[in-house]
Amino acid sequence: MTELTLRLQEGDTETTIAVDQNVFTIGRLPECNLYLPFAGVSRNHARLVKTAEGVWTIEDLGSKNGTQVNKYLVNSPQELYHGDILWLGNVSLVVLLTNPVSQPEYPGISDINEQRTILHNVEQLQQQWIAADSKDGNISNKDQTIARLKDLVDIAKNLCAAASIEEIFSQVQQVVFRYLDSIERLALLIDVNGCGQLELMNAATRNVSQQKHLPSDGSWISRSICQKVFEEKVVIQTGDTHQDERFASEQSILVKGIRSAMAVPLWDENKVVGVLYADANLSSYHWANEGEEELSFFSALANLVASSVQRWLLVEKLKTEEMIRHRLERYHSPAVVQQLISVGGLPGGRLAPTESEISILFADLVGFTAISERLTPTAIAKLLNNLFEEMLKEVFTCGGTLDKYIGDCIMAFFGAPEAQTDHADRAVAAAKGMLTRLEHLNANGFWHEPLQLRIAINSGKAVVGDVGSSQRVDYTALGATINLAARMEAVCPPSECVISQATHKMLSLPSDFKEMGDYRFKGIDRLVKIYQTNLQQVATMISR
Repeated sequence: MTELTLRLQEGDTETTIAVDQNVFTIGRLPECNLYLPFAGVSRNHARLVKTAEGVWTIEDLGSKNGTQVNKYLVNSPQELYHGDILWLGNVSLVVLLTNPVSQPEYPGISDINEQRTILHNVEQLQQQWIAADSKDGNISNKDQTIARLKDLVDIAKNLCAAASIEEIFSQVQQVVFRYLDSIERLALLIDVNGCGQLELMNAATRNVSQQKHLPSDGSWISRSICQKVFEEKVVIQTGDTHQDERFASEQSILVKGIRSAMAVPLWDENKVVGVLYADANLSSYHWANEGEEELSFFSALANLVASSVQRWLLVEKLKTEEMIRHRLERYHSPAVVQQLISVGGLPGGRLAPTESEISILFADLVGFTAISERLTPTAIAKLLNNLFEEMLKEVFTCGGTLDKYIGDCIMAFFGAPEAQTDHADRAVAAAKGMLTRLEHLNANGFWHEPLQLRIAINSGKAVVGDVGSSQRVDYTALGATINLAARMEAVCPPSECVISQATHKMLSLPSDFKEMGDYRFKGIDRLVKIYQTNLQQVATMISR
């Protein structure tokens, strides 16, 4: 007596079902003898019948996607043999018979597996889905081509309207799950930074209830398949990764339970920006049988997605540049900011701390404590805002960088982030410009009483870059060179500039300064020779 058993493989799990009735129904309805709640399976899909002679047959019950035995479509009751593979939509069932009779002459499992790998150059598939031959005798090739073109136009319109990567993926998800019944999981990976590293941007499952079980880190995705697609600009579809020799060494594919996989590059004929990836836990004969047409559609869709992704990447780049520009313009002149952005000197939007040769400048308002005693807080803020605005023009004109405002003091440096061999000359030029500008402002009634500055400059090595926590970062200069400059300000006469010997040695016109003497400063265990502006030179400068 011949008994029938079916073996269902779902991922790495195999389930054996004993067919214990002479009439055995299979479908997506719970009342079927074998309940298969999977994509592509109709409510009442197929029926197994045991004849009076003890022969098992299968017949299709008018299912949407049809029933196949091995690679043949079932149009009438068909006898089953041991080892046959039944395909109901995307689900495969292996027929196991006791006392099996001899197998008829048609391709078996091994022959089918040989046909389950499709690899094409992406350019060969661009137009194939649009102009594919009609398989329906009632639909002309021309009508089908027009219908598909209309579909692509509608898809393109929806993608163009998507502003965010989430909206783009939502449109892709709807289209893919509507057109391709074989796909269970879908992912969009993008090379966000243009460095060849694919990042998972979004993913989804056909079964909404399974979405929460989809690992957000993308560990379920075959990175080897995606990387090959990305680097070689090819499209890959494999109906059975376990039988695909190209992935025989990829243990991760076996561990992750990936059976059917399909991936296409997102490209614009010049550059690949990402990969559209899909897979199914069940080995899908459907993909091997109609794989090229589905792969062609997936590739055509990817071309449209690529345009939307590139537009999103451009918008994100502009947003990032604007954010960086806004932050850096507090420290640098517009010309320096543009240069930093154009050369890509801001990995992650930050300037990494580096050792640089710089000249540091401190400019302090003389008598600020006495002035502030006579003013309201609002008036103090107005005075400093107006003064800083004027003084910073001189710093930026000389290519300097604003470090910070310390109360009534301006701290700026020259020689970073871009190296400047003449940083000492630039710092001195900025100091002279600030003193001259303040003289002109006083002469024109900038404030109801004359204002004076003390300026100190020192040169040497310092660490310059973004320093701070994850919540707050400041672009600043650190080191002994800065500490000495801050101390030097205390010995500077009003309306003058003092410089260290280190700065004096670097000047192209050292005669603009005269020796002031040797000084000892707190925390510094050596005498420091200080120079001050030559009053005759300053008077000549002001008269100009």
